[in-house]
Amino acid sequence: MKGSWKHYVPRNNHHSKKVFIWLLLFLSILLFPATVKAVLQKCTICHSKPDFKTIDNSGKVIPLFVDEKMVKKSVHAKKSCTECHADVVEIPHRTPPKKVNCIRCHYTGNPEGAPEGINYDAYKQSVHGMALTAGNPKAPNCQECHGSHDIRSHRDPTSNIYRLNIPKDCGKCHAKIYAEYLESIHGEAVYKDKNLDAPVCNDCHGKEHSIKAPQDLSSRVSVLRISESCSECHAAIGIVGKYGIDVEKTETYRDSFHGVANKFGLVTVANCASCHGIHDIRRQNDPKSSVTLENIPKTCGKCHPGANTNYAKGKIHVNPKSEEAGVVYYIATFFKWLTILTMLALVIHIFLDLNRKSRDWRKKRMEG
Repeated sequence: MKGSWKHYVPRNNHHSKKVFIWLLLFLSILLFPATVKAVLQKCTICHSKPDFKTIDNSGKVIPLFVDEKMVKKSVHAKKSCTECHADVVEIPHRTPPKKVNCIRCHYTGNPEGAPEGINYDAYKQSVHGMALTAGNPKAPNCQECHGSHDIRSHRDPTSNIYRLNIPKDCGKCHAKIYAEYLESIHGEAVYKDKNLDAPVCNDCHGKEHSIKAPQDLSSRVSVLRISESCSECHAAIGIVGKYGIDVEKTETYRDSFHGVANKFGLVTVANCASCHGIHDIRRQNDPKSSVTLENIPKTCGKCHPGANTNYAKGKIHVNPKSEEAGVVYYIATFFKWLTILTMLALVIHIFLDLNRKSRDWRKKRMEG
């Protein structure tokens, strides 16, 4: 068959056929980067133009420019355009490509070497995933958070999902919350001090692919679980000890009326956020803080109408085991020893009573 590769392979030489096949495979591997570059060059005929854009049905201008330098710095630098835009089968393409389906490569056991362990099922049940399924055009998908042509490793300081960049990334949708966070003690630690120990969005709200609405009682920031989430940092000796933060705060909350009621599922009782704030947590000496002496009556008044300045006079996080608690410590100590001595007296009384009854029983037996 003239013109085909079989024409050049000796028909009765099995060894030569194997050599030829291996040669083809080697050339394919050798030429693969050039193939990727060729595909990219074809796409950039149009997409390398800075003013290349389109207008959707709503009149919104959608830029179609792709910076080739940016692509080469991304984690997908060795991928060709059509490996992600698989529905593009001709150039130029007459119909707009669909959203890239990241699951094509990012799944457990994938041969591409793409990161595994992404819980897509959890994402579908998350507040973002459910909004996307419901057809909310503003709901974030993979590209909204990770980027599109500029996706970089989470270890890269220029990545959208680098730890210190996460608040800004989330702030693209949650602008008001982001503004509050920037002025908080946590935001200050992130952006002013570049402190990698400071909490960012996914530390409180949970793993980024499984974030749930605060109204969902299984959410890490629901009224029943938020004190538990806060204690992951504020009860961890390795963190609070490093920054001189009082570790007793979480312990005293658990032992308080509020903490006990919260543990038993009372959703209306005060938790950490009720007093300290949510995204706008500030230092206690900050005039805007909800727990300054001047603002405590107002803060407590959210649950206790009529709260006055007396609410701010006593210590709030009281540890009855510490002498710093003052009269509470001495009263607690008094009742502790009163209980111990009462129980001891009761045990002695029971022992003496049993001993007397035992003597009376032996005496009657000897007389009988």
